[in-house]
Amino acid sequence: MGSTKFPKRYVIVILTFICTCVCYIERVGFSIAYTFAADAAGVNQSRKGTILSTFYYGYACSQIPGGWAAQKMGGRRVLLFSFLLWSLTSALLPLDPNRVMVLVIARLLVGVAQGFIFPSIHTVLGQWVPPHERSRSVSLTTSGMYLGAAAGTLVLPSLVKLRGPQAVFPSEAALGAMWSLLWFIYSSEPPRSEHPKATAAGFGESLLPVKGSQKVKVVNGGHSGKTVKIPWKKIILSLPVWAIVVNNFTFHYALYVLMNWLPTYFELGLQLSLQEMGSSKMMPYLNMFVFSNIGGVIADQWITRRILSVTRTRKVLNTVGFLVASFALIALPLFRTSGGAVFCSSVALGFLALGRAGFAVNHMDIAPRYAGIVMGVSNTAGTLAGIVGVELTGQLLEAAKAANLDLSSPESWRAVFFIPGLLCILSSFVFLVFSTGERVFD
Repeated sequence: MGSTKFPKRYVIVILTFICTCVCYIERVGFSIAYTFAADAAGVNQSRKGTILSTFYYGYACSQIPGGWAAQKMGGRRVLLFSFLLWSLTSALLPLDPNRVMVLVIARLLVGVAQGFIFPSIHTVLGQWVPPHERSRSVSLTTSGMYLGAAAGTLVLPSLVKLRGPQAVFPSEAALGAMWSLLWFIYSSEPPRSEHPKATAAGFGESLLPVKGSQKVKVVNGGHSGKTVKIPWKKIILSLPVWAIVVNNFTFHYALYVLMNWLPTYFELGLQLSLQEMGSSKMMPYLNMFVFSNIGGVIADQWITRRILSVTRTRKVLNTVGFLVASFALIALPLFRTSGGAVFCSSVALGFLALGRAGFAVNHMDIAPRYAGIVMGVSNTAGTLAGIVGVELTGQLLEAAKAANLDLSSPESWRAVFFIPGLLCILSSFVFLVFSTGERVFD
């Protein structure tokens, strides 16, 4: 359980926060390095979209297997293995826009490896974090994504300018290796429900079984004698699960489009240099970091003080976050200055992050024992959003050029940002109608 001054579960949450931070430094880093190299080599926007979306094909393939592996072998081990795999692949990647097949294979491998990470994290948090700390713990962990994206956006363009785009990859691999060492040293297996301290702290009820054949321990100290089986059919047919899935798809559609194409929008759409924009270019992701944690704290306060039920808390935060984000996304092409575009994209991403205190934590509300599995299912949808959104954006921009529209005109970008704006409105309605904060799976 760790010391009374600094419980072990806090160490786990901090390490998973750093984990997501490093992962998104890698994703933003590849986008920046490849965009720089591809533009220098004259690669068209459609091919750029194809290469940038390749990661998500591998990522999609390993989401559900990642949840299954974490369920069977334990999230701690799977997390360490996946981190080492993507770090090694990144270290060995040669960045040559003309070697398309090498880039495709490398990005597929990195995608597969990182696909195991978030289901494993949800499995670990489901084992370690008691119900009254879920919102802020998950929000802090996932906010690492945005801090990583902000740090990568701030630092890596300068690294590319000084040392070239290839220098990004060994730097990211080194970060991955350092985190793996920290995780190996400081992480541990979760508390078991048969431990009196674990049960008293509220862990026993939310524990995921680490082995599929393991008997479940009940509160009175006996064994249920019943083998734990993953209720796949019930998960797939559950409307609350589908409410999470739809919102995960929309969240990641908007996030991945902005993450992969904002550098191009600033460079070509607004005729701005990323190097000359200074720290302002990191504001959208920094805003996500702040709003994600605000949402987590608000959700836990509302729930623990009984201001709102769990169900209403999730619905209010999800609806407010997604609706505000939708208006900001639709309005983004209207802003033609650096300050206006940064402000609008910051509002969009910040309120999307606020919405994560709704749908993203809902995995643990409805299925605490199977949080990693449900996360794998919903994150598969989120990854498909990356495949569709990133590649479709490239095609939309090529279509605009074919229609003799200059990429510096707002008309060329209107559809790019309108689509995720519309999806935000539709998905918030789905969550409002079909979601619940009550436990669905025992």
